Amino acid sequence: MDRIEGVYLSDSLDLQALYGDYLGEDVVLRRPEDVADPAAVRLAVCWQPGQGAFAAYPNLEVAMSIGAGVDALLDHSGLPGHVGIARVRDPHQAALMAGFVAHEVLHDSRNFPQMAANAARRVWHPHPMQAPEALRIAVLGHGTMGRAVIEALRVLGFTLRVACRSTPDAPLPGVTYLTGDDAAGRAADGADVLVNVLPLTDATRDILDAALLSRLAPGARLIQIGRGEHLVEADLTAALDAGHLSGATLDVFRTEPLPADHPFWADKRLRITPHIASDSIPEVVADQIMRTARALRDGQTPDLLIDRSRGY
Repeated sequence: MDRIEGVYLSDSLDLQALYGDYLGEDVVLRRPEDVADPAAVRLAVCWQPGQGAFAAYPNLEVAMSIGAGVDALLDHSGLPGHVGIARVRDPHQAALMAGFVAHEVLHDSRNFPQMAANAARRVWHPHPMQAPEALRIAVLGHGTMGRAVIEALRVLGFTLRVACRSTPDAPLPGVTYLTGDDAAGRAADGADVLVNVLPLTDATRDILDAALLSRLAPGARLIQIGRGEHLVEADLTAALDAGHLSGATLDVFRTEPLPADHPFWADKRLRITPHIASDSIPEVVADQIMRTARALRDGQTPDLLIDRSRGY
């Protein structure tokens, strides 16, 4: 049996404990301290690798992120430019993220926070309903995650505007797709909810700033599940303090875990979740690690490689 060797690289997770039991005998991945011959390593499976993590492996061909985001690898100064970058594409992640967004939208649009407060005071006070299409939702991003979110919200009947790089080949009926330089701004104009599902690129960094947030309808909410670097935190706080935004759900942050002394923790207008809008299933990750490793071994181009120039 031809084997291929690789290494787990993470400063925060024990990747071998997570995935090692699911790998076939022909795909041999080890912790760095257990690698006897660094020159034999062709694949690195990564999650937030340290600055010097790649230096020991002269024949590395692919660095693979265990998550959908690859910005930590794209921005890694120690990863040589000739090394390919791959990412996991777990269909369960998209479904989990769509459910998270649908929950957050319904939680507020159906007044569940107020109903919980009423229940605590034993107050019976039904709230008036509005037609689902009256809620205008802007979605930034139309990758695997974005499309799943859009499909879920569309089923619920909301009015949707989507900012995307290009009009999809199979557009969903009733969804407005916007492209071009100001697509995000045009999607945000007058929206009651802004959902960010963008990848992190040079073009999208700091996109959730004062200018974009000001284009939302008064009292709008933000659901931020992209990357922490998308959000200008001070601009969000200013929009909340000015009363232009009523609140936000934040699942991703510039620094993770969110520091205990960060002011977001004490802001009752925010719902903070610990980067759990979705996660990958270990068996699926392991299967895609093996697929990528075997493609390298067999002289093929792994199908999970991203386009470095586009950032995804």
